[in-house]
Amino acid sequence: MIDTLPLFPLATVLFPGGQLPLRVFEARYLDMVSSCLRSGSPFGVVCINEGGEVRRGDETVQFELLGVLAHLQEVDAETTGILRVACSGGARFQLQSARMQADGLWLGEGATLLADDPELPPGEAYAGTVHALSQAIAALDIRDPGMFPAERRLDDAGWVANRWCELLPIPLAARQKLMALQDPLMRLSLVDDFLREQGVVRA
Repeated sequence: MIDTLPLFPLATVLFPGGQLPLRVFEARYLDMVSSCLRSGSPFGVVCINEGGEVRRGDETVQFELLGVLAHLQEVDAETTGILRVACSGGARFQLQSARMQADGLWLGEGATLLADDPELPPGEAYAGTVHALSQAIAALDIRDPGMFPAERRLDDAGWVANRWCELLPIPLAARQKLMALQDPLMRLSLVDDFLREQGVVRA
């Protein structure tokens, strides 16, 4: 368990093994990134379900208590007071509660780390979904190098499902539910169903 975890609420869902580029300019997050760099520790990314990413007065912000650890990979100063940050998704966590500091930074309390997906082969039933992901990654690598991790784990059902979940045009609430699923084959099955309904994968 992590007693206290700095949080970055975002209008996105980070998945384990995913890439997350950030442009950081608010003082509370500049301080958080600096602290994480010094300590070598991650922060937590949680999906906003009410309010905005940028602090505006007394605006109410609500977010999910189940999120994913973000590990810093690269931090570059774009200009004075602005950082470009590259993160990778780590373990999922479940918070007991969250509180906001005086500077506006949210802190999660009692973060329990959830088990990583077991490494399971996708199986022949999902061969079309795996092939379609391989093609999608190849095309996106040309347009946006670095969008996907350098290590391609197309033989891992959870990894395949997670990468599709990042790409699919689905509501944030649905993306959050998929991330929270403990069974990677169930997650992949739901992705496969969606792709077949859209005609991306054919029988």
